[in-house]
Amino acid sequence: MSNIIVIGSGFASLSAATHMAQQGHTVTVLEKNDKSGGRANYFKADGFTFDMGPSWYWMPDVFENYFKFFGKTVADYYTLTRLDPSYTIYFNNGEWPIPANYQTLKADFENLEPGSGNKLDTFIAEAKYKYNVGINKLVYKPSLKLTEFLDWDLAKGLFKLDVFKSTTAHVHSLFKHEKIRNMLEFPVIFLGGTAKTIPALYTLMNYADIVGGTWYPMGGMYKIVDAMHALALQKGVTFKFNEPVTKINIVNGKAKSVSTSNQIYNADVVISGADYEHTETQLLDPLYRNYTPKYWSSRTMAPSSLLYYVGLNKKLKNLKHHSLFFDVPFNAHAEALYTTKTWPDEPLFYVGAPSVTDASVAPLGHENLFFLIPVSAGINGDTDALRKKYFDIIVKRFEQHLGENIVDSIVYYKSFGVTNFTQLYNSYKGNAYGLANTLKQTAILKPSLRNKQVKNLFYTGQLTVPGPGVPPSIISGQVVSHVIANYLINNG
Repeated sequence: MSNIIVIGSGFASLSAATHMAQQGHTVTVLEKNDKSGGRANYFKADGFTFDMGPSWYWMPDVFENYFKFFGKTVADYYTLTRLDPSYTIYFNNGEWPIPANYQTLKADFENLEPGSGNKLDTFIAEAKYKYNVGINKLVYKPSLKLTEFLDWDLAKGLFKLDVFKSTTAHVHSLFKHEKIRNMLEFPVIFLGGTAKTIPALYTLMNYADIVGGTWYPMGGMYKIVDAMHALALQKGVTFKFNEPVTKINIVNGKAKSVSTSNQIYNADVVISGADYEHTETQLLDPLYRNYTPKYWSSRTMAPSSLLYYVGLNKKLKNLKHHSLFFDVPFNAHAEALYTTKTWPDEPLFYVGAPSVTDASVAPLGHENLFFLIPVSAGINGDTDALRKKYFDIIVKRFEQHLGENIVDSIVYYKSFGVTNFTQLYNSYKGNAYGLANTLKQTAILKPSLRNKQVKNLFYTGQLTVPGPGVPPSIISGQVVSHVIANYLINNG
């Protein structure tokens, strides 16, 4: 059996490491920080437990399938609660709690736009087809060559998949009401782009949202990391924390070892789940890189985020677990994000409040809040003063919509921005979600999961296939493990 070195311990790395260990290999994970999880980090302060990264739990079937592969279930590790409402959208003229019950949501559509209830049935039927094909077929393809896609089911359903139509075009062809359009276009935010640039294939996310539901793992999102870490340990994976990798050492076209700040680890195979651009530009000599700096600078990056972790010494009356504030024009913020790449004048924002569902994440009678403003990756000017300015802007709007004061009840405050993403996670341009899933950055057009110069060096995570998000990252680890298994068979 082979000696596998995995760089990083995010979802993709944990998945890859556990799959490789399941195959009988010796697996060592090297992590620069003090615990597993990568961007799915957490911290405790003053009685609060704050998830620092992902806060949405969609596609429960992907998580279940992951654990099932190892003879486990999600319930072996954590308890899921389905949220109802799934989330609440705040507009400039009211709010819309999105119900978990499909028939109730369909009635909401009908009330907003007569006839749209039946159109929702059509839309969801199409989204279900895309979900089944996308999740069961497309995302498990390593995208190393075009012939992978010479699949009869894919070929006959090519037009049904809406690969060449934008999400906006598809949604607007069926629905006229602005609130309905906003609600259906919202999920592509998780894919790092606007509905105008993301292919309508990804309305499969609407099926995940509306039918699959929005869930929450009791104890916080880090429970998923705890579960995957525990499973990895059970399979024999070794973890080395506080060991930033400094070099992948190449001898005769093969990665022979990996150097950290502490020592050198010999390797038969290296998997990098660290940020792809960081791996290429900082850990490899130019001769062994897949892509040039010019290539990376030409990529459309998903946004970064300006985050705030806030503790209140009181409970709020009208608060829901997930709240989206679309109370200002979306197009202006999108322009700042993707075109001018400047700080938005009037930002849209999101608020997560896990303490609404889970009393364990805050002291008794307190509230745990997570604020997020999408900002352009690589943006300059990420200062404490600017962060405070934006916090004041969104808190004022938050208070107006909820009809309650929170400023006077803040007992804990911490911000996290572009510079922190870069420093803590070696994130290219401080991105939070990797590459945007635009048509030109899908499947074989993504950075390859295999190094073209170093035959035993592979990549996993949100900057390669299948793309950004927690479920795709978990799948990415599985996909790369299958590619490596074939490599070892042929080169054993």
